[in-house]
Amino acid sequence: MTFALHNRQELDSEQFAQMLEHSPSKAAQALLAAAAQNIVEAQLLLGQILLDGRGIEKDPALARRWFSIAASAGSAMAHNMLGRCLEHGWGGEVNLAMAADRYRQAVRAGLDWGMYNYANMLATGRGVPADNGAALGFYRQAAQLGHAKSMNLLGRYLEDGRYCPRNELQAQRWYQRSAEAGDFRGQFSHAGVLAAKGQTAEAIIWLERALAIGNVNFLSVAGPALEQAGQAEIRALAPAYQARLAQLRVAH
Repeated sequence: MTFALHNRQELDSEQFAQMLEHSPSKAAQALLAAAAQNIVEAQLLLGQILLDGRGIEKDPALARRWFSIAASAGSAMAHNMLGRCLEHGWGGEVNLAMAADRYRQAVRAGLDWGMYNYANMLATGRGVPADNGAALGFYRQAAQLGHAKSMNLLGRYLEDGRYCPRNELQAQRWYQRSAEAGDFRGQFSHAGVLAAKGQTAEAIIWLERALAIGNVNFLSVAGPALEQAGQAEIRALAPAYQARLAQLRVAH
């Protein structure tokens, strides 16, 4: 299987996904060749597999370089990923101010992930002066574009009435949309709403979905929270969260 290249600009993404699943090393070789032809999508995907070490030796520094090349060609997602490298020190030193600048460039291009990441920095005052009002605005924009994680955070602002009028009904709607869009924190938030309404069986369904895809940071907080739940059926899920957390920690 080989990539279908269209006008030296695009990759057949579906074909690439199949290749990556069945033959990661061949997919990496194809991406290397396409990236060398200045195909921006290939440069971006190559950066991602270099970060993950999938089909190719893990090399965050080289990943950062390819993101930079793709960003220079105008890729909004490459700006976002370069921001991630700069924020987290992947492949080089941490530079929060430069990370924020890269996120801003992704925002200017209308990228929902750029809005989310830039909002996170505004909310925490990392790399930029703290400004929760502005952060809320970017979360709202990203949520309206369908960004699942931003939907959940927008719900939090609305539920708490922070930097906006409190609106519990809208918060619940955003939690549900986030859950349905596949964000594990949104699923947990939505489950909390359902549990409070006495819809325990449905809440457990969403809690189990969050358990299956949640990361270490989420599980380390969610497990203890479940231990404090009012319903015994929900408290009974806490050991599963703890077991999954332990499993992920060993894997990493």
